[in-house]
Amino acid sequence: MGLFGSKEKKIIGELCKKSEDISNDITKEIDELLGELKSEYDESKQAVQEFTTFVEEIKTKLSPDDVTKLLEISNRLAKVKHCAKKGVEAMRELARDQRKSTRETLREYNEYLYV
Repeated sequence: MGLFGSKEKKIIGELCKKSEDISNDITKEIDELLGELKSEYDESKQAVQEFTTFVEEIKTKLSPDDVTKLLEISNRLAKVKHCAKKGVEAMRELARDQRKSTRETLREYNEYLYV
C-alpha cells in the first residue's frame, strides 16, 4: 500500500499538471524574450565597432576637444554594449534555470505520485 490513496494521488496529479502548465508558460515567455533580446543585440552589436572606426577616420579632422568627446561617447557605447551582452547572458541563464527547475519539480511530483 502506498502513502497516498487514489483521492490524494488525483489531487497531486492535478497539481502536477497545473504546475507543469505554469512552468511551460513561463519557459515559453522567457524563451520568446530571450529570442527578441538576442536578435536585437545581434543587430546592434556591430554599431560600437563601426562608431569606433568612424571616430578613428575623422579624428584628424576635428579639434582635440571634439575628439575627446567622441572618444568618451565611444567608451560609453562600449559599456552599453557590454551591459547588453550581460543582459543576454543573464536571460539565457534564466531560461536554463527555469527549464531545470521545471524538470526537478515534475520529478518530485512523480516521486510522490508513484511512491
